[in-house]
Amino acid sequence: MVENEPISYREAVTSSEGQQWREAIKSEIESILQNHTWELVGLPPGCKALGYKWIFKKKMKADGTVDKYKARLVIQGFRQREGLDYFDTYSPVMRITSIRTIIAIAALRNLEIHQMDVKMAFLNGDLEEEIYMNQPEGFIDPGQEGKVCRLVKSLYGLKQAPKQWHQKFDHTMLESGFKINECDKCVYVKDTSAGYVILCLYVDDMLIVGSNDKIIRSTKDMLKSMFDMKDMGLADVILGIKIIRTQNGLVLSQAHYVDKILNTHNAGDSGQARTPIDTSLHLSKNRGLGVAQLEYSRIIGMLMYLMTGTRPDLAYAVSRLSRYTSNPSYAHWKAITRVLHYLRYSRDYGLHYDRHPAVIEGYSDANWISDIKDSRSTSGYVFTLGGAAISWKSSKQTVIAKSTMESEFIALDKCGEEAEWLRQFVEDIPRWPKPVTAISIHCDSKSAMGRAKSTMYNGKSRHIRRRHNSIRQLLSTGVISIDYVASKDNIADPFTKGLSRELVSKSSKGMGLKPLKE
Repeated sequence: MVENEPISYREAVTSSEGQQWREAIKSEIESILQNHTWELVGLPPGCKALGYKWIFKKKMKADGTVDKYKARLVIQGFRQREGLDYFDTYSPVMRITSIRTIIAIAALRNLEIHQMDVKMAFLNGDLEEEIYMNQPEGFIDPGQEGKVCRLVKSLYGLKQAPKQWHQKFDHTMLESGFKINECDKCVYVKDTSAGYVILCLYVDDMLIVGSNDKIIRSTKDMLKSMFDMKDMGLADVILGIKIIRTQNGLVLSQAHYVDKILNTHNAGDSGQARTPIDTSLHLSKNRGLGVAQLEYSRIIGMLMYLMTGTRPDLAYAVSRLSRYTSNPSYAHWKAITRVLHYLRYSRDYGLHYDRHPAVIEGYSDANWISDIKDSRSTSGYVFTLGGAAISWKSSKQTVIAKSTMESEFIALDKCGEEAEWLRQFVEDIPRWPKPVTAISIHCDSKSAMGRAKSTMYNGKSRHIRRRHNSIRQLLSTGVISIDYVASKDNIADPFTKGLSRELVSKSSKGMGLKPLKE
């Protein structure tokens, strides 16, 4: 059986690995019972008990050997009825931008980053609704065969389980003197005379950044007293992103994930490319039969995960090629193969966060109607802190710009929105210099800068007037400032178009994206 292959309860316990699976099942049930997740009751009239399913997974080591056999009891939440079995299901998840920003701050201040994991996190949530489940196979209490499990706490599979877990964790952190970052509800901070600590939560994985070992230990002890925790020591991997410590700071790398992509989709090819996309590339929608649409979609998904994590140099290529996912042609496959060749060339690239500069800088750019078959321009921005990128985006504009100035102005507005969020985010970071200085946004369009700094807009385009008011508000309140940068020095340029080798290399270094050996 390969990892994550579906298998039934009876197949698991009777297989050649039955002993390992039985131990995993027993461990899961014991954890549930110790947590007082349910109580056995008679099923009330008019109520229905939900079913369940056992999920079996093998956790593998890097060398391909089995690390752990894992069994999980999952309730059939798809049978829940809204307004009766559940109400709200929303639960926040930390932004990847928040993780990179915290790591950049840790590199700037030479702080240690520790990692912890909550065992069976969703079982900690307290339930408010009346929910019943059939007793799990193999663990039906003798003499209690006619009874069902009334859930007291959440169980994996329930629609409200993520929300209940997050509410429980929120309450615990607030009771312990932490404050919630207003821009990211999964970032918690605590500032005392003995030091400060920043905690980032992503479902059940957490990073703990502290100014000294004592406050990190006290935070860990508090969490261990409230939840069943696994202390993983110094952070090594978070969300599949490897954290590497160097003499100058920290490096974020996904080289192992690049290998996975190439081994899965490009194993028999050894070609390399110095740029992710051809500067003369002109793609259009495929009107004929699609070519390997499912595999194309899988590659796009993997590239997107890589790009959002640590590879801003892939942003434009992924944004462009993902538009043809529904019906790719041979031309689209040729373009995506070039991206894979570029990945082979740049496998060891990572984001290098150093001890300086300790200010956030932004770069904005736009490319006005580069495709004769598409009238919409492309926007791009990138923000750096500690010498490397912390936030970036490449996207097609939602409105049609009538000129280069308008397209640059629309891009500047999107960049301003992200700058405002980043400024508010760092305002809640302990010991960040107050008041927070305006974030400098570098733009290579003097006409767009002149329009932004003009106190009046007397044009006819309502969408430009709205954006003009937004940018003027950010400028007048000191959230942002706008400075001119030459196009050749604008590191947001690769987010809007394909570039030459020299410019791709120069912009990558400007974003702190360099080989690990440098």
